[in-house]
Amino acid sequence: MATLHTKSTARAMMSPSVILLFCWMAVPLAMTLYFSFLRYNLLMPGMEEWAGFFNYKYFLTDPAFFSALFNTLILVGSVLVISVGGGLLMALLLDQPVFGQGIVRVLVISPFLIMPTVSALVWKNMMMHPVYGLFAWLANAVGLDPIDWLSSAPLTSIIMIVSWQWLPFATLILLTALQSLDEDQMEAAEMDGASLWWRFYFIVLPHLGRAITVVILIETIFLLSVFAEILVTTSGGPGYASTNITYLIYTQALLQFDVGGASAGGIVAVILANIVAFFLIRLIGKNLEG
Repeated sequence: MATLHTKSTARAMMSPSVILLFCWMAVPLAMTLYFSFLRYNLLMPGMEEWAGFFNYKYFLTDPAFFSALFNTLILVGSVLVISVGGGLLMALLLDQPVFGQGIVRVLVISPFLIMPTVSALVWKNMMMHPVYGLFAWLANAVGLDPIDWLSSAPLTSIIMIVSWQWLPFATLILLTALQSLDEDQMEAAEMDGASLWWRFYFIVLPHLGRAITVVILIETIFLLSVFAEILVTTSGGPGYASTNITYLIYTQALLQFDVGGASAGGIVAVILANIVAFFLIRLIGKNLEG
């Protein structure tokens, strides 16, 4: 009886937050779904009319959508490979006892604390500028012609910027998991004659499996909505070379003022994100069961 009373009290205390969170999510989603069925342009107020699935058909058959979808997949996949692989390497290095270990860890993690807009501006003006950027200076130092990264390799530039931001996150999670590894297992394997590589492959890597899966899940959710880095550096160009789905929706909503088409694109993006999240959550479930 006391347990039932405690559960009822807990539900009553949690219900305001749950209701507020539900309204915070459900109301905008419902409005977006409603607008997606309208032919609604901000430049023509009062001219809204029911369009059915026209906006979805237009968005899904637009060549820009396929280009944006391809860029989104390349961006997410590339950043995951760089951040997880580099984060694993950085975690292994930071786990070693060195002088000033605490300071080194703070410096490695610090890029994750910088706002995306600020980091994009730093990379655009201080690193990738074709005249006075660091990369241009290094190219001139070895006798090569500087590269205008944001014009000649826009998507690669975005991948570099975003990877630099998310590498510390992967490093932090993997380093935390690495420090929970039982040293007795490593010592026993070493005494049995296992090489460094086999100890890493059969002991360290399986131990980090859950942490790697969590990193992939969290990063994928956020990487699907990368926006500030593109807006500040390339504005989606040249053409659609660095446009992802998020930026494509932005151009339709706030540059072309097509609220109906942008709403349809938003619903499509939500569906794609949920499909990805569904498979990733299943992957985590299998990992935890294993």
